Amino acid sequence: RFAADCCLEPGDVVVLGGECEITKSTIAKDRTVVGVISGHPAFEMNAGAGDNMSHPFVALSGRVDVRAIGQVNKGDRLVTSDVPGVAKAIDTSGSITWETVIGRSLVNKDTEEEGLIEIIVGVK
Repeated sequence: RFAADCCLEPGDVVVLGGECEITKSTIAKDRTVVGVISGHPAFEMNAGAGDNMSHPFVALSGRVDVRAIGQVNKGDRLVTSDVPGVAKAIDTSGSITWETVIGRSLVNKDTEEEGLIEIIVGVK
């Protein structure tokens, strides 16, 4: 659990910062990305710190659903987008650094609209 400065939902991408420890991502390719809000954590580390509203569980590694926008191919690396709390596949023609990668997609997503997809958090 981490202290959040806003209401976060499972699948939201979070970064370090804001008024507390974490906040919803808002900048594309943010280097302060830390993980994804988990609705079903395998390990409830720091479980005694607050509740799901004030201190949501954050997936730092492992499998988790994430909010994603645009088309995504299985294996694509994901980064933050300009849409608050939403990830996107990286543009292979653009430059990225390892700090901006949230994880890699386990599935294909063929639509441009936002949707939940399963990823491996922490795998660069």
